[in-house]
Amino acid sequence: MKAGMTVLVVTLLVAAAAVPAAARGAVSCHSINAKGFGQDLGGGQTTAQIIGGGLLHGTTQASFVIIGFSGTVASFEGTIVFTVNKATLTAEVSGTLDVATGEFNATTSSISGTGKLEGATGSLSFNGVEDLSTGSFTEDVTGEVCADLSP
Repeated sequence: MKAGMTVLVVTLLVAAAAVPAAARGAVSCHSINAKGFGQDLGGGQTTAQIIGGGLLHGTTQASFVIIGFSGTVASFEGTIVFTVNKATLTAEVSGTLDVATGEFNATTSSISGTGKLEGATGSLSFNGVEDLSTGSFTEDVTGEVCADLSP
């Protein structure tokens, strides 16, 4: 009986220790499949409205630097900051822009967040076309963002 009582006590202690962990939130991953409509402001600066992005539905401000050229394709790197409901997400990106066609693509090398996206991880891709005469662009933003969204 004493061994049985010990097993019961240990079981109750383990169960009690698990309750606070269950009360905390857990990291969940969210697929991103959004559209962006933006403007190249010149000097490597852009702004855009992101729609249908779930966690990333909001606006962006970005700053890019050209790091090389190969034919008509410019390589760049920079930072895109998403401003969304009660949070920001900052994505460090690298990519290419074809200065003859306006086609561009970029991928994240890292992301970080504030507010409800603090501690976020994941990856994003940006694929689109800029109208080189007006600076307006459209893009698809895809990927995954993982975060603990508990209050």
